[in-house]
Amino acid sequence: MHVRRSVLASLTATAALLAVGAGPAVAGDHSKAPALSPPIAQGLAGPLQLAVGDHGSIYVSQSFAGLLTKFSRGGRADIASNPGGEISGVDLGRHGEVFYTSQTSTEQGVVTASALNRLRHGGSSVVSDILAYETANNVDQGVAYGFQTIAADCAAQWPVDVLGPPQYTGVVDSHPYSVAVAGRHHFVADAAANAIFDISSNGDIRTVAVLPPQPTVVTAEAAAALQLPVCTVGLTYNFEPVPTDVEIGRDGGLYVTTLPGGPEDASLGARGSVYRVSPWSGKTRKIAGGLLGATNLALGKHGEIYVSELFANRVSRIVHGAPQTLIDVASPAGLEFADGKLYLGYDVFANGSIATIDIGNGRHGQSDHHGHRDTRASRAAKSKLLRALSPWGHRS
Repeated sequence: MHVRRSVLASLTATAALLAVGAGPAVAGDHSKAPALSPPIAQGLAGPLQLAVGDHGSIYVSQSFAGLLTKFSRGGRADIASNPGGEISGVDLGRHGEVFYTSQTSTEQGVVTASALNRLRHGGSSVVSDILAYETANNVDQGVAYGFQTIAADCAAQWPVDVLGPPQYTGVVDSHPYSVAVAGRHHFVADAAANAIFDISSNGDIRTVAVLPPQPTVVTAEAAAALQLPVCTVGLTYNFEPVPTDVEIGRDGGLYVTTLPGGPEDASLGARGSVYRVSPWSGKTRKIAGGLLGATNLALGKHGEIYVSELFANRVSRIVHGAPQTLIDVASPAGLEFADGKLYLGYDVFANGSIATIDIGNGRHGQSDHHGHRDTRASRAAKSKLLRALSPWGHRS
């Protein structure tokens, strides 16, 4: 039940279980739900992350193909690649740079490379070797995963070859899944290191926070469905948190979605969450739960939180700490807010597509480097964030 080495493999395996009846994008019968626009792009291999730039340009990571693709008035162009590996996170810098994360692993799931990269003037370079940092620090090595307590005779019945050890601590692993840029700071959500990193322009890495374990009580139904030993019923299992997206809020905080390790379908319930993380102290606070496959989030003009729930086949808005359906759509993933719209990558396991959802916010104002419509409040928040981070000594 511990997290797989490849989050993409985990997502793909779960999608196969849920594929029956998934079909293309579907409009629900929610009378007030916004409509999904006609597709802007189709035929994409896993549009798991998006960034929106000036003049309607869209950058999308085709994670299953290891490509970074740009859509603009000039058409479609693949602008970066990672042959044999994947490209996940993407965001835009303030001087026209494109920042993206990459990972390569063996067929056995052993990670051989993970990095933050910069694309500038048509050339790509590595900003920071994230795997090297994780190898040197193993940032969650002090975190206990697996069963909080388990008797020796019960642990002896646990299928270690299939589900891993019944109790373990964090191992060296890296899967930089998303990136959010603020000035010289590049915040990376690493889904395998279970952490948020702050990477400076010259490649220095600081661990902002390690996300907390995700406790789940094993029910009789879950034990039967997953063929777990009967003695585990009633025990609490600490899953790994698996952060999948990070965005910078108007309050200067970092907002993070988690896709807890283990089965991501509904067999153990809707266990995905949204956290707020302080970028300077690392203090972490859960602000929403009950999400089924929380793979991405977007922040609206007034701080609204929208989440793509990959395995619930919907995009939700967080209201009072819980998801409310905004729109039903097959296998949604990449999600960004710009120009009063949500830009969405969906149908990610079949005919990967991009469309928009008009939510009626942020129609006016000057666009910042995230593609959001900037307001005085958000500019002030970003300035506050950068001032607060300056003592950490990150240099350009």
